[in-house]
Amino acid sequence: PPVDIDVLPGHHIRRLQQIAVAIFLQETEAHGITPVQYAALQTVANAPGIDQRTLAGSIGLDTSTIAGVVDRLEARGLLVRGTSPNDRRVRLLTLTDTGQALLAAVVPHMQRAQQRILAPLPRAERAEFMRMLRVLVEGNNESSRAPSEG
Repeated sequence: PPVDIDVLPGHHIRRLQQIAVAIFLQETEAHGITPVQYAALQTVANAPGIDQRTLAGSIGLDTSTIAGVVDRLEARGLLVRGTSPNDRRVRLLTLTDTGQALLAAVVPHMQRAQQRILAPLPRAERAEFMRMLRVLVEGNNESSRAPSEG
């Protein structure tokens, strides 16, 4: 039977994800950073010395995906991997001065992107939308291919 995809939440969530990425890339174009790279850099900045596995869990990525993200950020000189004094297999992450400078430069553009994403909603409804979004993400977290541990 025919199904109207316009009534499906998953369809709109996928479209909003496409739009959110496009807006983020437009706003941060001069810095050449993706939303996932931003999330990784910001999380490392917030918790210097975080290990790769914890980083992956905190931003909802699997460990193989985060390894590629960290590889690219390290190749750009934005962060460095160190070894844990307790376990040589554990890679601890820290931003370089270049990474800190890039993050500082990107934040205003990232914030503008977030404002643009929410702009179609009346100001009074934005906090409620964010609350409901968190409920959906947290309530469905375990169904993710890479559940967030944050």
